[in-house]
Amino acid sequence: MDMGLIAVGALVLLLVILLAKTVVVVPQQSQYVVERLGKYAGSLDAGFHILIPFLDAVAYRHSLKEMAMDIPEQVCITSDNVQVGVDGVLYLKVLDAKSASYGIGNYTFAISQLAQTTLRSEIGRIELDRTFEERANINTKVVEELDKATEPWGVKVLRYEIKNINPPRDVLEAMEKQMRAEREKRAVILQSQGMRDSAINTAEGEKQKIIKESEAKKQQQINEAEGEAAAITTVATATAEGIRRVAEAIEAPGGDQAVQLRVAEQYVEKLGLLAKENNTMILPANVADVASIIATAMGVIKQGGTLPRSN
Repeated sequence: MDMGLIAVGALVLLLVILLAKTVVVVPQQSQYVVERLGKYAGSLDAGFHILIPFLDAVAYRHSLKEMAMDIPEQVCITSDNVQVGVDGVLYLKVLDAKSASYGIGNYTFAISQLAQTTLRSEIGRIELDRTFEERANINTKVVEELDKATEPWGVKVLRYEIKNINPPRDVLEAMEKQMRAEREKRAVILQSQGMRDSAINTAEGEKQKIIKESEAKKQQQINEAEGEAAAITTVATATAEGIRRVAEAIEAPGGDQAVQLRVAEQYVEKLGLLAKENNTMILPANVADVASIIATAMGVIKQGGTLPRSN
């Protein structure tokens, strides 16, 4: 009875071992490498697989997911001989499980070392001041170099990112002083530019003011000149009209008598005014001969003159 149980137990154990070595379930986004008697036999994708017992064995298990690999901080020397500590993170993915298994012994270690050496080479080509602004270019160059090297290994390097750039403390202090001086310089330049622009605007405003004032004065003079010309024209027109009417009145019946009467009135009036304003008067010899004076005035009128107007 005991021997029978032992035999049954041994048989069950043998079946379990055979089942464990025969049945393989590969998870999603994974790939297994199978060897038959130590030689590559194939790659198993996600799913259920049956192997040949004692002949086939799963030699390597690879995840096809994107992986993040931390690249430790290392000391790099820039082109201006400044030591900086640089670390980063690398993103990669296994594309071919066979190449990743047989192309290199440990692809993660190899990629990490290659990333460090490539980074040192790229940092050594630029100056310290440019390392911060050239981070994107450095990342691109590292990915390009790593991608060329890892292609035979069945691994794809997706991207590389620099996490920190740590210059020495004295260099940091010098950079801070330089940045502070640069900011102060920009502030002074901006202030001077503002003062210059303000002076230019003020001068331009004064210039426009003078121009506008001169134009206004010019227009005023033009308007005054035009007004005076119009007034002179109006006076001349009125005078000509007056002369024409006087001439027409003289030619009318009784015109001569009216003119003679008007001349006599003005003569007497002006003579009286002269007597009031002056104590001493020099009178012509024929001052009492009003008729001769009227005759002289009438002769002038008939030749085209006019009578003086009384105030």
